[in-house]
Amino acid sequence: MRQIFKAFRRRNDVASSQAQGRPNDLRPDAPFYAIGDIHGCDDLLARLLSRIDPEHDQQLIFLGDYVDRGPESAAVLARLFEMSQRFGNRIVCLRGNHERMMCQFIEDPLGKGARWLVNGGTETLKSFGITGIGRRPDADAAMEACDALEHAMPEGMIAWLETLPLSWQSGNVWCAHAAMDPAMPPDDQKSNTILWGHPTFLDTARPDDICVVHGHTIVPSPKNADSRISIDTGAYRTGVLTAAHISTEKCAFIQERG
Repeated sequence: MRQIFKAFRRRNDVASSQAQGRPNDLRPDAPFYAIGDIHGCDDLLARLLSRIDPEHDQQLIFLGDYVDRGPESAAVLARLFEMSQRFGNRIVCLRGNHERMMCQFIEDPLGKGARWLVNGGTETLKSFGITGIGRRPDADAAMEACDALEHAMPEGMIAWLETLPLSWQSGNVWCAHAAMDPAMPPDDQKSNTILWGHPTFLDTARPDDICVVHGHTIVPSPKNADSRISIDTGAYRTGVLTAAHISTEKCAFIQERG
């Protein structure tokens, strides 16, 4: 009976290990923090940042999707814009697909930018004090909203948004908003893949030793395995904003709950 129990326990241990996935070999050049999708939840961001001290040398990497969905997108952008100016390269704000859509709206509100309004853009406009805009406004209303948004944003913010990088690297750890094609080197990734995702990213481990820290896809709890560190816990929907502190062979998750 004892031998049967030991064999059963070994099988359970193996199954548990497989369920957790392949451990990541983390070798960044220096420890850093990564912060998941904020989506207009400035109150959660403020409380999370109070537990992370950017005055120290460790960098803070924000994974994109600062706007839309939640109610405080203007405040989130103002906070990150000010931090980027104050702390320089200690603060890295990556571009998410929602920042891309917002910039497209500013550039072409009647063309490519129109889809922003049906993906949370109306909530962002409201946070800037621009109301009465539906998800599918007529041409005049869309142009007026675009003009109002440009006037409402602080000087330099639009240029800052337009030049946000797609990815960031430290050692064998890469940060990107949505995904990277597991079969392609990080430097060869398409921008649409990084911003919108890849069909095999979430269920295929990379063949090399690279680990990708990402957001975009909401997960019930953060995960560190199989070439990925997933930290979008759906702040606007769940009230949980997640950061990861990543150092050599270590990944500690920090969460703030609303």
